[in-house]
Amino acid sequence: MQKPRLSRRQFVATTAAASAVMIAAPFVRGARAAGKLAIGFWDHWVPGANDTLTKLVNDWAAKEKVEVSIDYITSQGNKNRLTIAAEALAKSGHDIFAFPTWEPQAYSKYLEPVSDVMEPLIKQHGQVNATVEYLGRADGKWIAVPATVGSQIKGPCSRIDLMKKLAGVDVQALYPAGGPPKADAWTLDAFLKAAEACHKAGASFGIGLGITSDSVDTAGAIFHSFGAALVDKGGKIQAKSDPVRQALDYLKKLAAVLPPDAPAWDDASNNKWLISGKGALIMNPPSAWAVAKRDAPQVAEQCWTHGMPAGPKGRYAPFLPYFWGVWNFGKNKPAAKSLLAALSTREAAEKMVAASGGYDLPSFAKLTDFKTWAEEGPPKGTLYHYPNPHNHQILSVAAAPAPPKIAAQIYTQGVQTKMVVRHLQGEAMEKTLAWAESECEGFMRT
Repeated sequence: MQKPRLSRRQFVATTAAASAVMIAAPFVRGARAAGKLAIGFWDHWVPGANDTLTKLVNDWAAKEKVEVSIDYITSQGNKNRLTIAAEALAKSGHDIFAFPTWEPQAYSKYLEPVSDVMEPLIKQHGQVNATVEYLGRADGKWIAVPATVGSQIKGPCSRIDLMKKLAGVDVQALYPAGGPPKADAWTLDAFLKAAEACHKAGASFGIGLGITSDSVDTAGAIFHSFGAALVDKGGKIQAKSDPVRQALDYLKKLAAVLPPDAPAWDDASNNKWLISGKGALIMNPPSAWAVAKRDAPQVAEQCWTHGMPAGPKGRYAPFLPYFWGVWNFGKNKPAAKSLLAALSTREAAEKMVAASGGYDLPSFAKLTDFKTWAEEGPPKGTLYHYPNPHNHQILSVAAAPAPPKIAAQIYTQGVQTKMVVRHLQGEAMEKTLAWAESECEGFMRT
């Protein structure tokens, strides 16, 4: 009997899928249960957080008589993204997968619509913010459910003592624990003035200018604060607009008082800066503070997480949501949707927030008042304003409102931070803008 032959295209596709799975496989940790619904979750950095999520799933499975298998897949080295790509290519793998910020849009044609899950959740828990809609909807339908686990705001974490002593800024008075912000005077101008004072005193703000997400998120929020977009919602390039010029001019001034190696920083650099005691402020979720509690408690007890400074067009905070999606080639879609609804209850979300020490964030308006954020410390209340409980700021993602597939490239390539570095190093404003325009044109052709 003649053996079936593979075309070259079939061979390449099959080999690529197999290779990606093999690369990702060593980084997968199994949480053994039974096995009719297969789930790929993000491998949480907080010890014990995976255990809480596993228990929630297993409790649901026992009640619904569904057998489950869970894999926790690390984001280190983008192993989770490699697995997503492999499963989409092979049209086989897990039923549910945890998707980082931009991935639902990238794989929208492979995702089962989940409007039937999201609409009841919104009625129950209130609206989600516009960034979640921007990233989690396509063609008028919800394509993924915002996950509590992994979602984060990257706002300021300030040293209470250094900000007060060196810059005359009392962050606890601006953002009091248990109450609404009193931060009308916390503007971009005040932020720059504080950055200059702390830099002069040898305690520079630890903000990166690299191309990894922490750096890009900060630059993106400041762009939004000026109403600046490189590409607008309709796909028209706006790189040479006045708001972009204003944002770039401001960021050049800020960059001049950041650490001299800030253009080379990655996502670990700002954490190390805070924990070392060198700086007065970083932009980060509470992960750096959590590590400081363990490694540098004298630093942790002086940290206060609070809101962003306001710009001419508003107060914008960087927000990176995670999502849970259901593959449209999955074998048990009804059970998958039932589980996502169960994991999105108030009770489940509160348990996940507590397990992460307040790091994880639900995206629904009525789920920002859990006691974890009010009680975590030291100092007590340091995380109270982290989940934006008073809607004091607009949660945003860098490169929006460009069409998501273009925005994702602007984001991934770090175009906004590259613009800042080019201009900081002496390149004329108009030349930098022309370069950004050319980059965006290239993204539209791909």
